Amino acid sequence: MKIPYYHIDAFAETPFTGNPAGVCLLDSWSESLFLQRIAAENNLSETAFVVPDGDAYALRWFTPTIEVDLCGHATLATAFVLDLTGRISKWPVHFSTKSGMLSVAKENDIYFLDFPARPAEPCSPPTDLIKGLGVMPRNTLKSRDYLAVFDDQEQVINLEPDFATLASLDCLGVIVTAPGTDVDFVSRFFAPGAGVPEDPVTGSSHCTLIPYWAGQTGKQQMVARQLSERGGELICQNNDQRVRIGGRAVLYHSGSINI
Repeated sequence: MKIPYYHIDAFAETPFTGNPAGVCLLDSWSESLFLQRIAAENNLSETAFVVPDGDAYALRWFTPTIEVDLCGHATLATAFVLDLTGRISKWPVHFSTKSGMLSVAKENDIYFLDFPARPAEPCSPPTDLIKGLGVMPRNTLKSRDYLAVFDDQEQVINLEPDFATLASLDCLGVIVTAPGTDVDFVSRFFAPGAGVPEDPVTGSSHCTLIPYWAGQTGKQQMVARQLSERGGELICQNNDQRVRIGGRAVLYHSGSINI
């Protein structure tokens, strides 16, 4: 059995930056355990599996340890691969997923994700969040993930998380964020409980970050940067119940998985 496979750097303009994602092109669904084993073998933050579904595509995402309900960079990577291989006749392309119908549009060389907004509500910071981050955030909120807000980007850069402690929290991951010096806001994302200690560039976290910073700044269009080692920039737009997240992608390698 050969599965066409692509390794894409998403939210990137050059290789070795942004967030790497695996994309597997399937004719039909295989057992979830089989897909999970492929994702574990790839050992990337996410591997996407895509299947034709009428005029759209069905899409699933797996970390090395679990299936997730939403992934931005692997969705961007999937749209890029479908475009690269001539499978898209018109834009936007639509994906049926665990988070409902998602779409990706293309404008010049930028791919724009249309995702559901996930506004966060204020909450008291759990003890393990403070212990895991090693410092008290200015504000704490929660949606799918905890959102820890700091005063400036240097605090975000200098965080040295205790991943074992963060993995015990009742959430998928922890978003840390602050105003940026040359962009509207910056962030990092930690999801050790999902097998991803620090994600390089996270589309899904911006479903929470965009409405938060739109409320703080009054801006509906913003530019964001994720301050991981690889780094990446995202074009952001707040659309009430939806968010629009834009970025580029590059092909690192292509081939096949042989099983």
